[in-house]
Amino acid sequence: MVVAQITSRLRTLVRPLMMASSRNLSSSAPEVLLEEVGNKGIITLNRPKALNSLNINMIRLIYPKLQEWETTKSMVIIKGAGEKAFCAGGDVRSIVETVNDPNPVGEYFFREEYILNCLIGTLHIPYVALIDGITMGGGVGLSVHGQFRVATERTLFAMPETGIGLFPDVGGSHFLPRLGGRLGMYLALTGHRLKGREVMKAGLATHVCDSARIGELEESLLKMESNYPEDVAAVLDTFSQEATFSKNDPFSLQSHLPKIQSCFSGASVEEIIANLEKQEGSEWSQKQLAILGKMSPTSLKVTFEQIERGANLTLPECLSMEYRIVSHIYKGHDFAEGVRAVLIDKDHKTSWKPATLADVPTDEVIKKHFDPLEPQKELTL
Repeated sequence: MVVAQITSRLRTLVRPLMMASSRNLSSSAPEVLLEEVGNKGIITLNRPKALNSLNINMIRLIYPKLQEWETTKSMVIIKGAGEKAFCAGGDVRSIVETVNDPNPVGEYFFREEYILNCLIGTLHIPYVALIDGITMGGGVGLSVHGQFRVATERTLFAMPETGIGLFPDVGGSHFLPRLGGRLGMYLALTGHRLKGREVMKAGLATHVCDSARIGELEESLLKMESNYPEDVAAVLDTFSQEATFSKNDPFSLQSHLPKIQSCFSGASVEEIIANLEKQEGSEWSQKQLAILGKMSPTSLKVTFEQIERGANLTLPECLSMEYRIVSHIYKGHDFAEGVRAVLIDKDHKTSWKPATLADVPTDEVIKKHFDPLEPQKELTL
């Protein structure tokens, strides 16, 4: 029985407020909890041992329910189970491991993930993401496009895709260039991690809350009688103002923002590196050069082009563009090698092909990643 049949069968058989999806029906724990509390809906990513990483079954449960709730509910809250992660990313390991199968996961995972991202970004009711814990990659796509994102002192936010031979997808080309200055380009290329209140200071979270009060915040949202966005914002504002963690700590990147602006304003990855090299004696610049030196050269060049183009596109247009890119990349050497080194063997010893920026084919070859696909394969949103 194929995944779609399993999912359809589950939807028919399971009608309570909590629903589960797994690769086989004997799974002991549901991967997603879908709960209705009055006129509000709650999505709980329920794979805490896997840091709530997002797989295709979870997407296929969340998407139709979110569509339904948009017309039947007044608010949606999404959160992760456990205390470590909201969602550490997409289940890219399964994509690499099935790439040569008759029905590889990558053929449908990215398409359906991006469609879900678009729905979140265009939802007509308040969507509150409680990003308490690790929030990376696919987890960013489940949260950052929503109207409200609440970080805690446990939040660890990053788009680390250039380190696994991919690129900052799930709408990264839309939200990253809109952070102001060249911060988005910096985060995209280096995969820099933001922690706690920094996520709000960078413009990626809208509010903060002490993790110990997340349950209280959720209860306050569920008890609301009015669910206008401004009323939801008022509740979140109260908790945000009362949050005690790192209240007076400076933004760790604050002193580096001028250098980020000047260095990462280069017209190419090579120019960015040259700008960093000119910062002689700068410990920060040397660190950035070392980080960029570990990333997939092809991913760096594709990412640069992606962020530049995305600055002038809508979210649906960005996701359609990213689908073109990922269709070229996910079967390639660097993605498989990056996932192997970082997630499977965990030796972090990557062997990129090409190995250096100088060896990457011409810019015209990079731009082919952005060329339209066959009409039947295009992602139209």
